[in-house]
Amino acid sequence: MTGQPIGGVAVKAFPVARSEARLLVPALMFIALVVAAVASLGTPLITSVATSFHVSLGSAQWTLTVALLSGAVATPVLGRLGAGPHRRATILATLAVVVAGSALTVLPLPLPFAWLLVGRAAQGVGLGLTALMMGVARDHLPEERSAAVIALISVVSIIGAGVGYPLAALLAELGGVRAAYGLGLVVTAAALLTAWRSMPEAPEGRSAHVNVAGAVVLAAALLLVLFLAGERNLWSRHLAVAAGLAVVAVVLLCVWAVIELRSTTPLVDVRTVRHPAVAGANLAMFVGGIGMYLLLTLITRYAQTPHGAGYGFGLTTFVAGLALIPFSVLGFVAGKLTPRVRTRIADPLLLAGSAVVVGGGFALFAAARSDLAELFAAMGVLGFGVGGFSAAMPGVILAVTPKSETSSAMSFNYVVRSVGYSLGSAIGGLILAAGTGPGHLFPDDSAYTTAALVGIGAMAITTLTSLALARRRSSETNP
Repeated sequence: MTGQPIGGVAVKAFPVARSEARLLVPALMFIALVVAAVASLGTPLITSVATSFHVSLGSAQWTLTVALLSGAVATPVLGRLGAGPHRRATILATLAVVVAGSALTVLPLPLPFAWLLVGRAAQGVGLGLTALMMGVARDHLPEERSAAVIALISVVSIIGAGVGYPLAALLAELGGVRAAYGLGLVVTAAALLTAWRSMPEAPEGRSAHVNVAGAVVLAAALLLVLFLAGERNLWSRHLAVAAGLAVVAVVLLCVWAVIELRSTTPLVDVRTVRHPAVAGANLAMFVGGIGMYLLLTLITRYAQTPHGAGYGFGLTTFVAGLALIPFSVLGFVAGKLTPRVRTRIADPLLLAGSAVVVGGGFALFAAARSDLAELFAAMGVLGFGVGGFSAAMPGVILAVTPKSETSSAMSFNYVVRSVGYSLGSAIGGLILAAGTGPGHLFPDDSAYTTAALVGIGAMAITTLTSLALARRRSSETNP
């Protein structure tokens, strides 16, 4: 079977045999699930890390932030490497780095806290593998099958947090922070073995070179963006410094775009990214990511707020993590349903509909949160919306992307998603901080309503952007 021509050379794509495909698909799902779950381990363990290593909660928060940062930086680099002839080696080497990082996180005390951060950064590199899994599926599975598998990989990369959160919290309660990180070591080692047994070689005729200058500038820009998203106190206490760093980040992103446009081997094909369909999809992912992660953090924080604050349920980290079960289950259901619905409804319309569902989750949370069942219902609605959105997103981008650029295009989309998630978390924190009265430990209940209304606004923008994409596709199809 002949694939996309590259540089005048026809690239041969070799679909795997039917029996091998049955093994390849679960392998792709398992690897995507593992890297997402392991990267999310920082969230439920922040308090335990602060206690075990005798550091502040702000410092412990970096066990999550550093994983997101390394993942955002590694994703476009791995996406470019994965577009070349050494994709299998890239996948195996990356998983080896993740396993080594997981080993660092379980070394016994008195291991310095800095080593834990190094281990978490190495684990975060694995987030860049999701786009490579999509590239493998697109190259080695029949077209109809690959579309459904790519959609599920996208969903699994989201709901992995819902799987890892309660398990990590339970293990932390039973055996301490080392037990929870030990789970990460076991599953990442299993993922490496799975990849070694099942990952096929990339199609012949491809080449990939990493634009080092572009990678360095992008890394610096993302470092500033995620740092500013995570350091909420900087905005409240040193606004001028924060604003200055934000300007520097924007300048660096502009410089990166110029470098990519001038490069013969760009890290990300910016010209493809500028395509209206791709640009619109990335804008929807950015704004939608802000809203989706905002609601996720609002619900889990609200559930753990003690009754003494006048609201909340005082749940332990583990029990609060169980609220993510309906998020994961309904997200997976939406992911399974989306490929069937795509035969009748265009992907941009699916994005719009899913954004409306997430907005409905915000509305439910804003109007009814006095009962724990209502929080679970809001989390389920969020999961269904996020699942549908994540499953439809690859179809919008890949419809106008050459097969050889699958990993690179989706890598850029996942960088956009990571930044959106980080900003969503930061915006939620800022709104709740602004709603906390002097001398109070917890924000007023009304601050949660304000945050929910902001989220509804974000999802409204996402819906309108997706509808604009649908209108453009309709006009191109029916001139």
